[in-house]
This record gives sequence, C-alpha cells and structure tokens, in this order.
Amino acid sequence: MVWAGISLGYRTDLHIYRRGSVSAVRYRDEVLDPIVKLYAAVVGPSFVLMDDNARPHRAAIVDNFLESEGIARMEWPAYSPDLNPIENL
Repeated sequence: MVWAGISLGYRTDLHIYRRGSVSAVRYRDEVLDPIVKLYAAVVGPSFVLMDDNARPHRAAIVDNFLESEGIARMEWPAYSPDLNPIENL
C-alpha cells in the first residue's frame, strides 16, 4: 500500500506501508502527523485534505487529529465515485 499527496505546485514523497494492513492509528502516525501536517503548513490556509471513504480515513481518531491540527477535509458522500486525481497517474 502506498500514499502520496499532490496539489498545484506541490507534492509529497511517496509513503510505502511496508508491512501489515493500514489502520487508523497507522494512517495518523505514518501519514497525517509526519507528512500531511507539514504539507498543510507549506500550502497554507487554503489546504484541504482529500481522501476517500476508506475505513481508516474516517475513524474517530483521525477526525480528532485533523480537528486538533486545524486541517480541513473535503467530505465525500458515501458510495460516491473516487474523483481523486492521483488515481489517474
């Protein structure tokens, strides 16, 4: 499993989950805290996190972390198509 962030004029390094499945705790500890938090600071107040409805992304621990860090998230309706542009790379 891999994770990457892109936006106009910016990108993150590719994060590789080397072993096991992705849990909400791993997502927070390996992606949100060390990568997304810094990326959001670089992009500035217009930063909006776009993820999908994967269970680890929607867990309360992730919601609490994003709220505590002031990171806005784009909401996806349940069962909506994945429109994330990184899917087409």
